[in-house]
Amino acid sequence: MVDEVRVERLLRSLSSDLAYLRAEAIAGPERRADPAWLRAVKYTFVTGIEAAVDVAQHFCAAEGWGPLSNNGDALRVLGRHGVLEPDLAARLAAAVGFRNVLVHEYVDVDDGIVVDRLADLSDLDDFVSAIASWLRQL
Repeated sequence: MVDEVRVERLLRSLSSDLAYLRAEAIAGPERRADPAWLRAVKYTFVTGIEAAVDVAQHFCAAEGWGPLSNNGDALRVLGRHGVLEPDLAARLAAAVGFRNVLVHEYVDVDDGIVVDRLADLSDLDDFVSAIASWLRQL
């Protein structure tokens, strides 16, 4: 059984991360010059994507949709079961790869890609909407 309280808490956290990222997307040059700015943006991407993964893992476990091979697979499974549109699920699975690079290959991250990703947060917004819609159906 899906723990709605847990999922709603994760969605609130993700929504908060998205609000922060949207605000930072319009940050001026002075703010962006602060060395802590990019670190904060990277960390917020990590925590936001991780919240989406946690929701996906929880849904898969609660519904018996496993076994899963990795975190990206959890999102693709939500696409196969109609929780997410399959195209959105595939894009979010790719976002897990972006998160993995930020966490595990942080020395080699192309900072330009991180900044470019601030321009379009729609996949994570769509994830929040899709999960909230699914919860209303429970």
